[in-house]
Amino acid sequence: MALDIQNYMQALGQQARTASRALSRAGTNDKNKALLAIATEIRRSVAILKQQNQLDMEAGEAKGLDAALLDRLALTDDRIEGMAEGLEQIAALPDPVGEISDMNYRPSGIQLGKMRVPLGVIGIIYESRPNVTADAAGLCLKSGNATILRGGSEAINSNKAVAACIHRGLEKTGLPTAAVQVVETTDRAAVGELITMTEYVDVIVPRGGKSLIERISNDARVPVIKHLDGICHVYIDGAADLTMAEEIAFNAKCHRYGVCNAMETLLIDSSIAAEILPRLQQRYATESVELRGCELTQIILTDIKAATDEDWDTEYLAPILSIRIVDGVDDAMDHIHQHSSGHTETIVTEDYARSRRFLAEVDSSSVMVNASTRFADGFEYGLGAEIGISTDKIHARGPVGLEGLTSQKWIVLGSGQIRE
Repeated sequence: MALDIQNYMQALGQQARTASRALSRAGTNDKNKALLAIATEIRRSVAILKQQNQLDMEAGEAKGLDAALLDRLALTDDRIEGMAEGLEQIAALPDPVGEISDMNYRPSGIQLGKMRVPLGVIGIIYESRPNVTADAAGLCLKSGNATILRGGSEAINSNKAVAACIHRGLEKTGLPTAAVQVVETTDRAAVGELITMTEYVDVIVPRGGKSLIERISNDARVPVIKHLDGICHVYIDGAADLTMAEEIAFNAKCHRYGVCNAMETLLIDSSIAAEILPRLQQRYATESVELRGCELTQIILTDIKAATDEDWDTEYLAPILSIRIVDGVDDAMDHIHQHSSGHTETIVTEDYARSRRFLAEVDSSSVMVNASTRFADGFEYGLGAEIGISTDKIHARGPVGLEGLTSQKWIVLGSGQIRE
């Protein structure tokens, strides 16, 4: 069986590599036609998509999947339409491939610049949500990359049905169907093969829970674009507009809980803590948010739980918030440097110098002034769509859209120059 899985994955890799070369020749118009054709196929296939999804839903219920997982697994009419609209939105985005920048002449007479090019073959490993199959395929196609998609076993029938729509759209527009391949085995050994096929796969993008991403990061021989946690901070400075600070701190926590850009720790300058904390407690109570505070916080809010050392390093993804009172911006940045996951941090302040220091010294993929952490998102950043968020520093950082799925190569234009 292990040999069969290895052979199967090697075949997918070989086909993807061949397809990636064909995609590198495809123009923007070709790729956009394919994306629109796939959207049309998805709309035509609502009945079969829902039928295959129902098989996954029934199997998930039989396995005892919880309500949240079943909700992410479900393909409703709105979600199917959302897949089609997402592909149309990707088609409308500017194509980064072939973009030439920084052209200049050297003393030798050569003209030198950079051209944006696809990465090649992208392996994407994800859980539960079958709509990711269409989203990921669309982003990879538009950026000129072939992709191998390995969804969770709980969505195997749904993913295969979406893949069939993708393949029909590719066939109708003359692009190779191997440009998008869904791994059709649920054997976990397929993941082990995918993340070590350095000769065929150029980058891996894991999307899912922390345990999945940790496993991929630890075992992969192929470069990985990922983030493990979203331990995001909001720091309310002593020079903050407190009305603004209250709104930002409430939105950053309560807009949505189960997302990586939700605030998990609130830092408050000691000079304004007694004034703003009771106001925030009242706001959070309206959403039944459990507060956990440091010793100083508990003096002001006497009826909340104590925050433990573990709380500062926990991504709750739930209506729970840890609060610490700090002694100014340096103390706040020290806490962030020690406990942040490198995702997103915000300072709320009217002090220009402190805001500039925060921007310069906090080492996260997104650093904000007077804005909710919930804006750390590909759509909100104008990327149109994202494959995920990276807290690495190389190759992409922050929300990864079309440009993040490309690289640059040097190009040199000469007129017969030779090196003296």
